[in-house]
Amino acid sequence: MSARPQILDGAIAMLRAGESLSLESAAKHAGLTKPGLMYHFPTKEALMVALVDRVVDDWEHEVAAQLDGPLDAAAPAERIGAYLEWALKGEADLSDLVMFADPRLCERLTARWSERMRPWLTVPDGLPAPERARLSAVRLIADGLWFADAMDNLPPDAQEREALRGLARSLLEGAR
Repeated sequence: MSARPQILDGAIAMLRAGESLSLESAAKHAGLTKPGLMYHFPTKEALMVALVDRVVDDWEHEVAAQLDGPLDAAAPAERIGAYLEWALKGEADLSDLVMFADPRLCERLTARWSERMRPWLTVPDGLPAPERARLSAVRLIADGLWFADAMDNLPPDAQEREALRGLARSLLEGAR
């Protein structure tokens, strides 16, 4: 069995705990030597890109469960609505901010993050401006919820979340 999933699990646990991540610390956390870790991830960038992919894979699995069918068959309002419902659960943590974990790799990691998120969150150019604005507003509400929860920075309480759900749902209804 490959140590790769164990390494990624350990690195995510470290990020979740707010710990600094290096090849050496990730190896130690996974019970490996640094050369043993480097067999799977030869550079820190390779490890961090794999972590971005792992976090997005988990996110996609959770958000896809909100859809009635496959992503490519979902309308923009359905995709963004699924993201909203995921964000309203309030389950994000520091590991969800993996793309910001290393300032030297931030540009590469955010590019990968955006590449992976684009199919879910892109608002089609051909839509009328008011519909695009509504969809973008809902996406930004979900982004704000996600970031507030991940940072534990004044996250809304249950009552505020329900009010945000109602507001966002009314915007989505206007975008259909």
